[in-house]
Amino acid sequence: MASNTNIIANKRGSVSSHFHFHLHLHLRLHLLLFSLFFVAKFDLVSGLNYTKYSRKVSSLRLERIQKHLEKINKPAVLTIVSPDGDIIDCVHKKKQPALDHPLLKNHKIQRVAPEMPKVKMLKREEEKIDSKRNEGEDFVWQMWHRNGTRCPKGTVPIRRSTTRDVLRAKSLFHFGKKQPTIIDPTSRRADAPDVVSGGGHEHAIAYTGTSQEVYGAKATINVWDPAIQEVNEFSLSQIWVLSGSFDGSDLNSIEAGWQSGFVQTNSRIAIGAAISPVSQYAANQYDITILIWKDPKLGNWWMGFGDNNLVGYWPAELFTHLTDHATMVEWGGEVVNSRANGKHTSTEMGSGHFAEDGFGKASYFRNLEIVDGDNSLSSVHDISILAENTNCYNIKNSYNNEWGTYFYYGGPGNNPRCP
Repeated sequence: MASNTNIIANKRGSVSSHFHFHLHLHLRLHLLLFSLFFVAKFDLVSGLNYTKYSRKVSSLRLERIQKHLEKINKPAVLTIVSPDGDIIDCVHKKKQPALDHPLLKNHKIQRVAPEMPKVKMLKREEEKIDSKRNEGEDFVWQMWHRNGTRCPKGTVPIRRSTTRDVLRAKSLFHFGKKQPTIIDPTSRRADAPDVVSGGGHEHAIAYTGTSQEVYGAKATINVWDPAIQEVNEFSLSQIWVLSGSFDGSDLNSIEAGWQSGFVQTNSRIAIGAAISPVSQYAANQYDITILIWKDPKLGNWWMGFGDNNLVGYWPAELFTHLTDHATMVEWGGEVVNSRANGKHTSTEMGSGHFAEDGFGKASYFRNLEIVDGDNSLSSVHDISILAENTNCYNIKNSYNNEWGTYFYYGGPGNNPRCP
């Protein structure tokens, strides 16, 4: 992948370049550092109506929210109003919210780019595609790029948090934090991933075993605009890089996909700003490539977007188990089902269609790869798949020479088989 979103035509073999980052979809790189989470997350509920909900908010709570927003929204060198209504603040790198974390009090931002993972085998088709994408075109990556304005050198673009953003969380305390999953040990195999959980969390994922040392992971993720039924629900698609106790009691997790936060270094990709366009049913398909890997020299965990496009990193100081390496990788989708009105909600995962519907209809992950001990990328061949409730959301995996290891996944939630 290059630093642009792939447009995959209906015929799988035809690929052309285009790109970008709002439900309108948001690739949210919130600061979830307090929970050691990196959940690059699309805002999948921004289209919901908050008018009725907001009337229930007390003036005292609104005052507290405002004080919190004044703390986390840093002073801007330049402010840009996006066509979709988002406000993008160009914040000096040294003032970005990530550095408020107590463990990063004396952290010096890494200025030298890390060594990118090497590709062991590059197919001719990939070489041809990458060459075409590196011709120096100025892609409109995000919605706020459309008016041609960019953040000045030495700053990073960050989407300004709003009162409505906070109201989407359970409380002010929970805002910006990924909630822990509740694991039912009686329903869990010994080698199953930590995401097998209760509390309304449902998944459709592929995962590696826990016996290997992993230093990163990569995948190309099909981008859709799933419908969300309730304000406190979400739908995400992402990569999990994990190490520690898989009962969730002592676990380090780095997560990147559609749903995050860390030390940002890129002046063009805004934290929380909109990706557009998204895939359409039986029409053009759009995907993004995400890479997470550990810097072999300094030990920071970096995120790459597209091809050689560094977004930022998690400082090594934040981790315990991930200070060395990861032991498991997971790829796939997660939703929260609140069972509103006593029924499974119709919050969609992926495209909202089941895996068997295939290309152009179901959502996919393709070219699954992991980073090994010598900082090399290699295709993943031995994966397992898991879905808690296949009547609501499911997953089917396969392999071919073009897409490597890949899978289709997702579903509509509530339906006659998923009451």
